[in-house]
Amino acid sequence: MPHLTTPPGSPAAAETEAGRLGLGAPGYAHPLLAPVEWAELTRPGTPLHWAVLNVTEGPGGRPDPHCGDAAAKLRAPGAGGPRLLGHLAMRDGTRPLAELVADAHRFRDWYGVGGFYLADAPADRSELAFVRRVVDALRGLGEQLLIVLGHGTHPYAGYAEAADQLVTFSGAWADYRWSQVAEWTAEHPPERFCHLVHGVPRTHLEEAVRIARWQGAGTVWLTDRRGAGDRDPWASMPGYWDEIVSRIGTSVSE
Repeated sequence: MPHLTTPPGSPAAAETEAGRLGLGAPGYAHPLLAPVEWAELTRPGTPLHWAVLNVTEGPGGRPDPHCGDAAAKLRAPGAGGPRLLGHLAMRDGTRPLAELVADAHRFRDWYGVGGFYLADAPADRSELAFVRRVVDALRGLGEQLLIVLGHGTHPYAGYAEAADQLVTFSGAWADYRWSQVAEWTAEHPPERFCHLVHGVPRTHLEEAVRIARWQGAGTVWLTDRRGAGDRDPWASMPGYWDEIVSRIGTSVSE
């Protein structure tokens, strides 16, 4: 059973408390290139549910001291308890189970991650059995690990029982503002879903937050950075970081 919903008093459930919108950082640039961004994630009061560490499409070939320092600061008690997730590249289900588990072991051994973000997770019903095998193997690496499936779109409904949280939207604001959720998502609480939206103008930030809540997302990442070509919209801090932290940090159920 997904850990975000049981048991009610567990740390995983508390991180994404029902009705409390929070942030999920899908992966800043390397801490050496983005020290301010990583430092801001540990600011007291930041409503951060989790942050993804991606060294080089995974944990890299050897421990990285800069990533180790960033990981240690996020794990510190004063950071407020957000989860640091290791980035596992599923490549739409084409990577072998053994490779994914090997990367997961390195993330646990080198950076002490508290869970995993399965990037480019498949969404079709035909791949569900394989994803379940991957998640089961990852669960065996520690207690109460947080597993997030980065579909980027609404997957087959059965995936909701395979992991703690599903990323059911990842894309541009122009698409998000007219998006609709799958009907089956209404059967699950908001903490089971995450939306990642880039290119959100400051003047539409409030609207984006409202859409996320209407569509039943408990975790979001909203940024004015845009993705174009090889540009990663998640690599740098949103230009309105202070505003989004304030707005989401004080959000309440509607």
